[in-house]
Amino acid sequence: MRLNLVIPSLLLYFFFGAAHADEASLRKALEVSFPGEKIESVKKTPYLGLYEVVVGGELFYTDEKVSYLFLGHVVDPQTKESLTSERLQQVKDARRIDTASLPLEHAIKAVRGNGKRKLVVFSDPNCPFCKRLEKELTNVSDVTVYTLLYPVLRGSLPTATAIWCSPNRLKAWEDFMLRSIAPPGKTCETPMDTLIEVGQKNGISGTPTLIFPDGSIAPGMIPAATIEKRLSAASVK
Repeated sequence: MRLNLVIPSLLLYFFFGAAHADEASLRKALEVSFPGEKIESVKKTPYLGLYEVVVGGELFYTDEKVSYLFLGHVVDPQTKESLTSERLQQVKDARRIDTASLPLEHAIKAVRGNGKRKLVVFSDPNCPFCKRLEKELTNVSDVTVYTLLYPVLRGSLPTATAIWCSPNRLKAWEDFMLRSIAPPGKTCETPMDTLIEVGQKNGISGTPTLIFPDGSIAPGMIPAATIEKRLSAASVK
């Protein structure tokens, strides 16, 4: 279950079942309410006796008995700034994905320069921002790029399949993304189901999504200069 936080006003969802006002009990109640979802954090807020809950990288609030879920923004009346947005950004910045946990054996691997640095990219062949990212990546040196096909857009699966089933996957990928040359329409056994499952498990909600050596995440297209800086920073940690 994904929670859409792009909501203009504060909404209430009623849940049955009480819990004691401690974080451990709240977590247990939330796990019952959100089966299969990862409860990342539960913490008391300084306002209205509410608790902040982070599930799957998204943030909402609840009361001490988990009777209600509050979705929306808490706003500082003095500064008119959203405390929720500020906190959500902190949560996103702190997120990490261990690259060792990803199925890199199913990646399309491109070695540039000495290839010492590692960059993992979840990418959809029909995503225009992914194509722009590929052009930016040609300007990044001394890196090994592991592209995990993530065909989540409508109509992307056949193209991703054709690329994977090509005799030279890297060439087929670069031909399509950089030169708009369609791959031969071959089919074969692919790891797409596994890659989509892994992406969803790790909260990859859009493409492209970049994962740096320290596990930090950058959703969306970012320029080569920014990639270079983040690679350098992540490599020294």
